[in-house]
Amino acid sequence: MQSHKLLITGGAGFIGSHVVRLFLTKYPNYSIYNLDALTYAGNLENLKDVEHMPNYTFIKGDIKDAAFIQELFQKEQFDGVIHLAAESHVDRSIANPMEFVLTNVIGTVVLLNAARAIWNNNFDGKRFYHVSTDEVYGSLGEEGFFTEETAYDPRSPYSASKASSDHFVRAYHHTFYLPVVLSNCSNNYGSHQFPEKLIPLCIHNIKHNKALTIYGKGDNVRDWLWVNDHARAIDVIYHSGKIGETYNIGGFNEWKNIDLVKTLCKLMDEKLNRQPGTSEQLITYVKDRAGHDMRYAIDATKIKRELGWEPSLQFEEGLSKTIDWYLNNDEWLNHVTGGTYKNYYVSQYEKR
Repeated sequence: MQSHKLLITGGAGFIGSHVVRLFLTKYPNYSIYNLDALTYAGNLENLKDVEHMPNYTFIKGDIKDAAFIQELFQKEQFDGVIHLAAESHVDRSIANPMEFVLTNVIGTVVLLNAARAIWNNNFDGKRFYHVSTDEVYGSLGEEGFFTEETAYDPRSPYSASKASSDHFVRAYHHTFYLPVVLSNCSNNYGSHQFPEKLIPLCIHNIKHNKALTIYGKGDNVRDWLWVNDHARAIDVIYHSGKIGETYNIGGFNEWKNIDLVKTLCKLMDEKLNRQPGTSEQLITYVKDRAGHDMRYAIDATKIKRELGWEPSLQFEEGLSKTIDWYLNNDEWLNHVTGGTYKNYYVSQYEKR
């Protein structure tokens, strides 16, 4: 039986590395190709435990490089694509919007063009899966949820770039009949997340007695999902999702930022044997971020009803597991915060 050849873009990143690991171990008959440009958030140390598996290939490359991508698709003849590669940090998008346009919009169209060219209207067994975010829907009030029918209303350069890429994916389906599926997911947390994001940043700062900066009053609400559950959802959507459909993925788990940080402080005090309330003294309020959406909340009824997926962990349990991972992986965290993780590619792939 010919192996299913699957390209996963952004597979060295936070969510991507969990997806790569799941597919490598669950589908040993698949050939998994991990394409990553290894920008600041791409870290091959995330995959040290599986990089020697016989069905794994890492490719360093940029999705914006159309000639490279066309050549790669022509050479490998992929059967499927799970597209996770993206610039994803809102603060960075405010500082440099064009970088997000180039990667998230142009890069996605480059991939769509390459898939369309090699499949050449022979779509049997083929699938292009575009992974997106709930931020494309904008901001909610105190009530209501984002559904798959919610109108797009992006508020930051990041979410605008993701909204645009979503539209291109759907346009290629309607215009060229490309077999696509999409998903829009809420905030993820878990191991191997680059420590610019809220939870790993707070864990790192609490451990080192650094300030915990909170935008505004910390009243912004987010829905949180354990990254391993997101990877499970991606698995089921890739294999069973209906072509042309979108699936919202959420944790049914809303938290105000300030309540989340205070819960982190409490758990960290317990795990570090500090006096209760010690870490909360590190909280520092700063001016709110421009275009800061007040509330995100996902209605994940469709994926549960149609595909049988639902979150596996309660948030407090997942948060405790996440803290334990960061506390037990000092070397990984030190490499990331010190920038030395970038040397891993050179030592493992360029000097062989």
